[in-house]
Amino acid sequence: MTEDPKKRIVQRITRNFLDILILRLIQAEPMWGYKILKKTERLFGIELKHGALYPLLKSLEANSYVRSKRVTKGGRVRKVYEITSKGKQLVDAYHDFLKEQLEGLDIKEA
Repeated sequence: MTEDPKKRIVQRITRNFLDILILRLIQAEPMWGYKILKKTERLFGIELKHGALYPLLKSLEANSYVRSKRVTKGGRVRKVYEITSKGKQLVDAYHDFLKEQLEGLDIKEA
């Protein structure tokens, strides 16, 4: 039985670049932790644990890649995260690097 190559790549990238993927999710729309967990599972097939996500969000906020605000909705208080301009720069740099590697770099000449 062979595993789907695309699934393996998605899982590998998700594990190694989880911070970038979280930033991309938050860039698409501000969201709270539970929503991030569910979207990550649905989009990438990766089940994140609270113990992995919340320290990562705290680190992203400490490094000014995201900011949070408390929002009350339906009587519940949620900590909603949104990407900062510094976070957008990091996502753009990641995108540019991948694009260079996949499209522009001729390995034969290197």
